[in-house]
Amino acid sequence: MRPGYRVQFAACLVAAAAMVLARSAMAHAILLESSPSINGTVAGPTIPVKLRFNVRIDRIRSRLTLVKPDASTGSLAISNDAPADTLRSEAQDLNPGEYRIRWQVLASDGHITRGEIPFQVTEP
Repeated sequence: MRPGYRVQFAACLVAAAAMVLARSAMAHAILLESSPSINGTVAGPTIPVKLRFNVRIDRIRSRLTLVKPDASTGSLAISNDAPADTLRSEAQDLNPGEYRIRWQVLASDGHITRGEIPFQVTEP
């Protein structure tokens, strides 16, 4: 290989690696804000749930699960009435105590991300 081609080939490899690294950095959904907030306190018995991410979310393949104080779980229905980067739901009939929302989302690029939001429910 001639010296000029080696430099061009090396530059192409560096550019390709940079594109792959940039794409993988943007690959996962990152939770930007939530309601209830992480470790927040809300008045029950009904609370709105809103999770906003940095990318579009596939609602059909995403899940929200409510973990109750006794460790039992229940699915939360995801509303279709939200921006593409947001999941909305409503948790009902919550007694005072410590809860968690477990979320699993499929980002528009096909990567799955999971997390939990612990929060406290108080009397209205």
